[in-house]
Amino acid sequence: MAEIPQWHLRGQWFDVCKCNIPCPCTFAQRPSDGTCEGLLVYHVDEGQFGDVRLDGLTAVFVGYFEGDLWAGKAQNLKFGIFMDERADEAQAQALQAILSGQAGGVPARLAAIWGQPEIVGFEPAPIEFEVAPDLGWWRAEVPGKASARAEVLTGPTTREGDRVQVHNPPGSETGPGAVATWGRATEDRARVFGFDFDWTGRSSKYMPFDWVGPGG
Repeated sequence: MAEIPQWHLRGQWFDVCKCNIPCPCTFAQRPSDGTCEGLLVYHVDEGQFGDVRLDGLTAVFVGYFEGDLWAGKAQNLKFGIFMDERADEAQAQALQAILSGQAGGVPARLAAIWGQPEIVGFEPAPIEFEVAPDLGWWRAEVPGKASARAEVLTGPTTREGDRVQVHNPPGSETGPGAVATWGRATEDRARVFGFDFDWTGRSSKYMPFDWVGPGG
């Protein structure tokens, strides 16, 4: 991009993936079986890219990689991207620039670690996104193509209403200082962009984000 305006993005992120619970990536380790596959969901509560408003937009990434992502040793990293069909051309370009790291900020620092992915598909689509007010569950769906839902992780010693969380995880997809809330995927399916998987029952985590750029 010739000139990057000031931007700010505040929102919510979660994934559902094929890793065992808890996902080792959050602790900057290799995936459970050496490969990872799943869905990454970015929802903007409030944001702008220069004069372009981005409030309420959602993007869903279908992804795969091999090896240690957080050591800069990932191989065969690839994404297919669903962009909120409500976004006009300027909004879609702005959101893609931010999430790809082209516009600086936290995504750029993450991209420098992960490496350059292969983009295997890009499609505007209707995207459903919901998070329970008490963080009891979170979900996103691209009807007929991809679905992600998780329920908060609990166990025999979890107090009612408490959430299992990791503060300041060393492998955070939303950058430093994050708080990850753990869940179990009740839906983790995609059949699109050459992907065909169902990892229901595996790991999920939810993290809010608050990014600024191009610096910051």
